Amino acid sequence: MTELRWRTIERDAQGRLFGDEGLVERHIGRGEFRGLEFLHVEARRIINRVPPASRMPLTYTINAYRGCSHACVYCFARPTHAFLDLGIGEDFDRIIVVKVNAVEKLRAELAPGRWAGHPIAMGTNTDPYQRAEGKYHLTRGIIEVLAERANPFSILTKSTLILRDLDLLAAAARCTEVHTSFSIGTLDPLVWRLTEPGTPHPGQRVEAVARLNAAGVPCGVLIGPIIPGLSDAEHQLRAVTKAAVGAGATSIGSVVLHLRPGVREHWMAWLAEHRPDLLDAYERRYRGRSYLPAAERRAITDTVTRLVADAR
Repeated sequence: MTELRWRTIERDAQGRLFGDEGLVERHIGRGEFRGLEFLHVEARRIINRVPPASRMPLTYTINAYRGCSHACVYCFARPTHAFLDLGIGEDFDRIIVVKVNAVEKLRAELAPGRWAGHPIAMGTNTDPYQRAEGKYHLTRGIIEVLAERANPFSILTKSTLILRDLDLLAAAARCTEVHTSFSIGTLDPLVWRLTEPGTPHPGQRVEAVARLNAAGVPCGVLIGPIIPGLSDAEHQLRAVTKAAVGAGATSIGSVVLHLRPGVREHWMAWLAEHRPDLLDAYERRYRGRSYLPAAERRAITDTVTRLVADAR
């Protein structure tokens, strides 16, 4: 199936499938990257403007990769692989699109007279420090360019690989506004292994939050996604909030699992295999919607707010 899809990608690389990106070549991962495939593309642009209708609290983003080896079963970005004629399940986890010219493109797009110094967010659609970053170093290169131009930026990640760039981030924080955040949905080892099999242990993420803050790089925690029936018990949320406060998190937010079309079907199929006891409740609570009913969401986020206050 992979070879068939690859021929489809080759045939359509300059048009429908990759849009503004032109396919250059394909690489099979070896050694520590065994099991992954990398599709090299030349991006026509690297800074993306977020549509106003998205209601996201940011305007400009950079995503050097598409697809993510973290393999989080609930990932909202999975449908982006469908646009490439790839599957949103296993393909999303192991076939990674790499914008190999990202650093050069960014340097050109930040040229004086072309860019007004707006803040840029990374990690909004795929993790900038997923395993591919250990091979391609695109995120590091992007940070170097942003620091050179003293352009403010933020990073959201689940990966302790960010510590590789600790010195670079600390230097950037001395010349511009830098904020980092770790997504830590739970400290429960069973839930973590079940739902985020490709991510570092959440305890290691907590330690990374502390190290970033100690180095002068502001780092917060996003408790999310909080998964109904798996990670929303008060004792589970208390453990995360207490750890985040202890690590000196500069901000602590939360988000409840949302299941957009495509992701919902993928999640339900996974749930039927791994936690069939929760399937009926999910069918009922998410029927015809991407989010939990508003009252249930508020109850969860209010609990987190209270627990953060208690921990502090």
